[in-house]
Amino acid sequence: MAHARLEDGRYDAFIIWADARDDERVEIQLAITAGRYKGDVVEIVAEKFVTRDPLDLAGLPCTLVVDGEAIRIEE
Repeated sequence: MAHARLEDGRYDAFIIWADARDDERVEIQLAITAGRYKGDVVEIVAEKFVTRDPLDLAGLPCTLVVDGEAIRIEE
């Protein structure tokens, strides 16, 4: 289970699942793969991936970047 709030930093992760939403955003579930939060699952909603088929995102490695209230995924 994911922690209520991740500390600022960069986290190695991979995308477990992605699903298109009706509001033209993508809901993404990521598993953190290293460090203190290894094994935690994080769910975010992103606009960055709306041009891609969400199923194509499943299994991709990425970096989850947390900076205060801002969270983003870098491929």
